[in-house]
Amino acid sequence: MSIGDDTLKGSKYQWMRTYEDKRNREAVSFRKLHELDLKTSRAWHYKEDFRHFWNYLYAGAAERFYKGWRRAVMSSRLEPLKKVAKLIDTHWQDILNYIKHRITNAASEGLNSRIQAIKSAARGFRSFANYRTRILFHCGRLDLKPQPTH
Repeated sequence: MSIGDDTLKGSKYQWMRTYEDKRNREAVSFRKLHELDLKTSRAWHYKEDFRHFWNYLYAGAAERFYKGWRRAVMSSRLEPLKKVAKLIDTHWQDILNYIKHRITNAASEGLNSRIQAIKSAARGFRSFANYRTRILFHCGRLDLKPQPTH
C-alpha cells in the first residue's frame, strides 16, 4: 500500500467482525478485501486464530496452542502483534488461572463502575452513611414497589 491508497478506507469495522456465516453479503465483501494479502489481512488472521485459545479447558493444551501462536506472531514482522504477544506474556499467569478456573472479576468491576457513577452523580456526600445508603439502595437490587394487599 502506498500513500494515498484508499484500499482500506471505511473498512475498520469489517476487520473487527467475525464472519460465522461465510456466505452472507458482508462476508463475501470482506473476503475480497482480505484476499488482497495486506499486512492488515495477516494481522486479522492471527487475531481470528487466537480466538480459539479461549476454548481450551486445560492449561497444558492452552499453553501449547499459545506457544505455537506466539512463535508465528514473533516471526510475522507485524510489530503491533509482537507487542500484543509480549503483553500476553506479562499477564500469562493470570490468563492461565482463567483457563483453569473460568472465573473473572467482571462482576466486581461492574459493581465498582456503578458505585463510581453514584459517587460522580452526587458530587460528594455529607457523610459516609449517606454514601453507603445510596450504594446499598442502587446496587442492592431492592424492590421498593408497594406490595399489593389482598
